[in-house]
Amino acid sequence: MAQGVVKSYDPNTGNGIILLDTDKSEVFIIPGSLKGSIFRTLRQGQRINFEIDVQNDVNVVKNIRIGQDKY
Repeated sequence: MAQGVVKSYDPNTGNGIILLDTDKSEVFIIPGSLKGSIFRTLRQGQRINFEIDVQNDVNVVKNIRIGQDKY
């Protein structure tokens, strides 16, 4: 499971960017990324845990959880 901080998120489109803690690279939030999580929206600076999936050669997040492991 990866951990990072929300750089941006647009609740109208469901798109956003997360900065990984490990190397500060960007992972994308796409519409549907929040499905199945407790979140309805994300805010800038929020710390989250998530899994990384590759779709069309782009790293995207899935299975988002609250910012500490196992929550």
